[in-house]
Amino acid sequence: MLLLSAPNIAGNEWKYVKDCLDTGWVSSVGAYVNQFEKMVADFAGAGHGVAAVNGTNALHIALMLSGVQRDDYVLLPNITFIASANAIKYCGADPILIDVHPRSWQMDLDLLEEFLADHTVVNDEEVLILKKDKRPIRAVMPVHVLGNMCDMERLMFITRRFHLKVVEDATEALGSYFKGRHAGSFGEFGCFSFNGNKIITTGGGGVIVTNDEALAKKAKHLTTQAKCDPFEYIHDEIGYNYRLVNVLAAIGVAQMEQLPGFIKRKKEIDAFYKNALSGVGDICFQEVPEGVEPNCWLFTFQTEKQKQVLKHLNENEMQSRPFWMPMNQLRMFQNDLYIRREDHSDAVYRTCLSIPCSTNLKDEEAERVVRFIKDLF
Repeated sequence: MLLLSAPNIAGNEWKYVKDCLDTGWVSSVGAYVNQFEKMVADFAGAGHGVAAVNGTNALHIALMLSGVQRDDYVLLPNITFIASANAIKYCGADPILIDVHPRSWQMDLDLLEEFLADHTVVNDEEVLILKKDKRPIRAVMPVHVLGNMCDMERLMFITRRFHLKVVEDATEALGSYFKGRHAGSFGEFGCFSFNGNKIITTGGGGVIVTNDEALAKKAKHLTTQAKCDPFEYIHDEIGYNYRLVNVLAAIGVAQMEQLPGFIKRKKEIDAFYKNALSGVGDICFQEVPEGVEPNCWLFTFQTEKQKQVLKHLNENEMQSRPFWMPMNQLRMFQNDLYIRREDHSDAVYRTCLSIPCSTNLKDEEAERVVRFIKDLF
């Protein structure tokens, strides 16, 4: 089976994990945790990094520290992995779902700005309020879907105009840039994920990045059960057991050492597939906005024959997957506000699929995938 996006364990992973086991530093304290945090923050161009057990937990803490509270709203693209919406709900808040651009599959900024201009007001405390029910809108969470990005300059202009905090869901975007600036470095917080299918992996794991030292210290405090005394078990608020363990951080350090090569290979695979599949049937590709340099994390294309292609490839041991179901179609979020003109999210969901693009995918394996797709068409 050719896997969709398999981990590539090809560096010092065994060496660093053995070091953890030999020294006994396997839990949530250890040199590899600190090193991994710094490597990710430095790569993303951020001042500080705080490791978490996964990307979802990273989003949860980032939202909390952005002031998101019960009965607040957070603006979120309707096409995203469910973790983004779940993290909002963990805070007791609700998402306002914004339809996506039909070609880039990122949050539609025209729609976002129009909605905010027509349906919100900034009160005397400079809090953005939804006119309809007088509830605060605290933040916007752009999701860099598949490692692509929207026009971040424009988004930041909109957020300043409407007094919104920005928590970037950059979980898929390690190695992606907008006009030379790394994903996750625009807002108050950026959050990365290191699940097994990401461009680098720690098995699970996440990192929060921020340029605010005080917020970074607060994030570390909350993720370590809010323990405030180095000796006594004294805790000063409700905290969370969200810290990444040293043995997994050791894998992350080894993976970060290989990241430039992984990004290079992802881009080679992306270029090969686009060249080989261009003009085949009705296949079209994700549009990359001007100024964006994506990491090409997961190769995904559109076709009305989505179900046939998925069936054909999976039956022939080439693991392929449909896109995420839009948030507004999931039972838990059907009563949340969904802002749209047309339902582009549904069209993206019904027509998109991802095909094998692991960093250790061989050229002949990619050629085999293309051959089977062409045979179907």
